[in-house]
Amino acid sequence: MSKRRKQFEKMVDKNKTYKLEEAVSILKKTPAAKFDETVELAFNLNADHKQSDQMVRGTVTLPHGTGKKIKVLVLCKGEGAKDAQAAGADYVGGDDLIAKIISGWIDFDVVISAPDMMRDVGKLGRVLGPRGLMPNPKTGTVTNDLASAVKAAKAGRIEFKLDKLGNINNAIGKISFEEKAICDNATSIINSINKARPHSVKGKFIKNISISTTMGPGLKLDLVTLGTL
Repeated sequence: MSKRRKQFEKMVDKNKTYKLEEAVSILKKTPAAKFDETVELAFNLNADHKQSDQMVRGTVTLPHGTGKKIKVLVLCKGEGAKDAQAAGADYVGGDDLIAKIISGWIDFDVVISAPDMMRDVGKLGRVLGPRGLMPNPKTGTVTNDLASAVKAAKAGRIEFKLDKLGNINNAIGKISFEEKAICDNATSIINSINKARPHSVKGKFIKNISISTTMGPGLKLDLVTLGTL
């Protein structure tokens, strides 16, 4: 066990559930890595992704952003290209970008598409689908209002989606953020996922939530104080 890991073990009680503010405070005090670690939230839900009426998916704009420079790619034609560029899109194009992506280029974090491009964008399913980058009207990434979509992505809008194991994992910021900023971001996504509860789910919806850093320990959060029970 590394010296850093031994320090973690002294600071974290694996059998305890922590209030959000307390957990964030502990993470801020853990031995620092050589880079600005990402803070992550992991949810385990009482939902089955195989049941269409139990899928949990949505978007939320983190009030303090993710701490990461988001590269936005917009697929569109005509006047929409000017609006997307003016809003700050990093890449704007049509068939040229589609061909480039098919060839293996994936130097972007968000893909937004105009509705009239979706027939051609369908060709990218095998490339973008497994990476969670496929544009979708439900997440606001297929829209005629390209400028607003670009601004939202740049401002820290993230997507959450239930995986095959009933989990949702999302980055919510950097450990260099102020404690309040991390707590604000965490609260935003916790509330959004709680509100996304499918009507068909009976009983307890959120089984547990853990917060961690890239190289640090995971701390279980107290669901009672979070208001998720």
